[in-house]
Amino acid sequence: MIGSFKRIFKYSLNVKRWLQYRRVLLLAIPTGIIAGLGSVLFYCALDLAHTGFLDFLAGYRPEGPLGEHSLFPPTHTPFTRWALVLVPALGGIISGWLVYTFAPEAEGHGTDAAVEAYHFKNGIIRARIPIVKTIASAITIGSGGSGGREGPIAQIGAGFGSILAQALSLTQEERRLLMMAGLSAGIGSIFHAPLAGAIFAAEILYRDIDMEYELLVPSAITSVVAYCVFSMFFGFGSLFYTPDTFTFSHAKEILPYTALAIVVATGANLYSRLFYAVRDTFLKLPVTPALKPAIGGLLTGIIGYFIPESIYTGYGVLQNAFLGKCGLTLLLSVAVAKSFTTAFSIASGGSGGVFGPSVVIGGALGGAVGIILHNYFPGFVPVPEAYCIVGMAGFFAAAASTPFSTVIMVSEMTGGYGLLLPAVWVSTLAFLFRGRVGLYEKQITTRFDTPIHHGDFLIGVLGKLTVHEALRRFKKTQPQPVLATTSIPKLIEYMSMYQHSAFPVMNKSGEFIGIVPAIKVRKIVSKYGLKESLHAGDLVEQRPIVYSWEPLSTALKRMASENVDEVVVLSSRDNQKTYSGILTRSDILKAYEDMLARGAPEKAPMI
Repeated sequence: MIGSFKRIFKYSLNVKRWLQYRRVLLLAIPTGIIAGLGSVLFYCALDLAHTGFLDFLAGYRPEGPLGEHSLFPPTHTPFTRWALVLVPALGGIISGWLVYTFAPEAEGHGTDAAVEAYHFKNGIIRARIPIVKTIASAITIGSGGSGGREGPIAQIGAGFGSILAQALSLTQEERRLLMMAGLSAGIGSIFHAPLAGAIFAAEILYRDIDMEYELLVPSAITSVVAYCVFSMFFGFGSLFYTPDTFTFSHAKEILPYTALAIVVATGANLYSRLFYAVRDTFLKLPVTPALKPAIGGLLTGIIGYFIPESIYTGYGVLQNAFLGKCGLTLLLSVAVAKSFTTAFSIASGGSGGVFGPSVVIGGALGGAVGIILHNYFPGFVPVPEAYCIVGMAGFFAAAASTPFSTVIMVSEMTGGYGLLLPAVWVSTLAFLFRGRVGLYEKQITTRFDTPIHHGDFLIGVLGKLTVHEALRRFKKTQPQPVLATTSIPKLIEYMSMYQHSAFPVMNKSGEFIGIVPAIKVRKIVSKYGLKESLHAGDLVEQRPIVYSWEPLSTALKRMASENVDEVVVLSSRDNQKTYSGILTRSDILKAYEDMLARGAPEKAPMI
């Protein structure tokens, strides 16, 4: 019985320790719940805005994916094509005023803002951002703007995570983790892709092949929880319906898929360059920023007048393309036109995402390539509609530098993994062939380049050198310990021989007992004079110590924790503390520079 109680007590201590060091994982659950409810709210707001603007004012009712349905019945307004020119401009006016009046950070595609907050703002997002972003994005997209849900819900979910972390006074690292976990929750829920949402948050931060693996576990928790919350309202299942005939059945099909990779990589490069060219042009316009989304909306509406499928989300085009209901002309027209409408809608300062339009452009471009190749090489391309799905994955992988999460996201959105192999192949090649300009300009190249990890890499490098090696490598005159019985006059005479600010003191047996700061000696002398009755032992203070065999990283951490610039180095002989020297912050920096000169970064662990 006693043994059982001991085991239970021990287990309780482990649970307590787990709770103490894993609070981010525990907080991921309420973050996922809040982000899931935010996705529900945004979905409802978007559908309401679509019904009020496009349906009621213009009579335009575009088809959507088979996995989603409108919450509101259609109005009786007849379709008026010329209204498509004015309605997006009206949405731009309202959205622009709302954003630039209350939260300018909510303009553009919100994923970039979340990435910037992670790298440069310690995960801090203002509390008003999720509210403003929800309303502004719903109006921008619902009025016909070519935007996606990913950017808004990413910033909304990240905002909820950041707000919760700030309210609980978490550390900077915990706040960043919870913020990105909130982002993954939003993505995973609204796109019906919980696994991809978790990986997306870890992968989107860097342009090269790199990942914040610390985000994977909390992001997985928030993404699954948010998806369950969202699906409680709108049902489980994939976003799109795709036929079971979409499979990869022969190795020869890899050749046309390789051609597809080149096409979508080129298209993604042109699309990214167009997006930021339009952005730079709008920045130079001599009008108030709040009016620029209205101008972008007007240009979007003009294109929508001729090609209505190029405005709003465009998911209906994708769904029809999967079912073989779209011809070559329509697919090419949508791919080109939607590139411009997205740039005009979002790069002008409107609020919306770029993932949705990107997968529509990539899917339309892939479908067009599939039809062309099928006409000339039917044996190599038996099902051209399958190229829509693979084109979606490859296009966004190249545009956003997210090859792995994009493959999983597209597979979850379309409800099948029959095309997983060609999707991985095309996404990888498209990523390798991508241009220098990507959709997310706030991405950092690798973990080595982000400011938040500079301290980690410094610690990693310093962990390879011991304190003793640093003292031996940078030989300098170290003050020798004085006896505790040394009088003040003799101590001052001794101190004049060195330029140090602290001096070691030992007892009669040679054991180190502390240090005497030079400033303290000066104060004593100025107050009491050179009193023979005062000794070094009377002025001893304790300072942080390190042992000679410990790594330099430990010494640096101890300096930081104690807010000092030097530590005492001790060694142990016969169970006795023996003074070895004083290590300063400048000594550590010299050691770091020396290791960099000898090529330490290649050997340093990626922390």
